[in-house]
Amino acid sequence: METPDNWRKSSYSGPGDGDSCVEIADNLTRVAIRDSKDPSHATLLFPTEAFATFVEALKPSSAV
Repeated sequence: METPDNWRKSSYSGPGDGDSCVEIADNLTRVAIRDSKDPSHATLLFPTEAFATFVEALKPSSAV
């Protein structure tokens, strides 16, 4: 994955905490994650499918 140009931050990142967040960028096969406080340092890359599974696992489960 070349250097992404579609970085985005959570809409929950507001004033004060806006710099304490991660940013993500994606393409068809990979998701890149970086620290918004220091975007020039390391970027983590994950296969899109693995990242989708991770995000799904973060969602609260419905009570049955």
